[in-house]
Amino acid sequence: MNFCSHCGQPVTSRIPEGDDRERFVCDACGAIHYQNPKIVAGCIPVWEGQILLCKRAIAPRQGLWTLPAGFLELGETLAQGAIRETWEEARASVELDGLYTVFNLPHISQVYLFFRARLMSEDFSAGPESEAVQLFREDDIPWDELAFPVIHDSLRYYFDDCPRGEFPVRLADIVYPGGVSPVKD
Repeated sequence: MNFCSHCGQPVTSRIPEGDDRERFVCDACGAIHYQNPKIVAGCIPVWEGQILLCKRAIAPRQGLWTLPAGFLELGETLAQGAIRETWEEARASVELDGLYTVFNLPHISQVYLFFRARLMSEDFSAGPESEAVQLFREDDIPWDELAFPVIHDSLRYYFDDCPRGEFPVRLADIVYPGGVSPVKD
């Protein structure tokens, strides 16, 4: 950040009085600019034991498979965001069954939240951010072509929990040495 969104003057990075970490502060108007993690909402859409995956048509990780998910919009609940992203990326309607995985990714300041979901029909198609969408059984999932670690881990948890029919909420941190992900686009 270079300029204040309130008055347009340059900002400096410093610890404001009464705070404990660096923030962007406008010396002209005094505004403190807090930067917070981005929330990513998505789901694991299931149809008769198969998972609906989307092949990414956009960067990052274009051409790799993912679960439908994306950044939460202002004024939207987590559930609304997950349902919207599933429609946008896979043109699929879902009914959510509950929160399932939560991943903290401090190296990119993001938090991912996935719901278990039921596809309402086999009617789906690629949205503008997807090259393709397809149902996969566990043995057919392109494990080596998954776009992100959170996708791999969410699917692994899901298939591990299926035999018991119990799906506890899973919380995990994905932290890399030095704060830098080894995954490159």
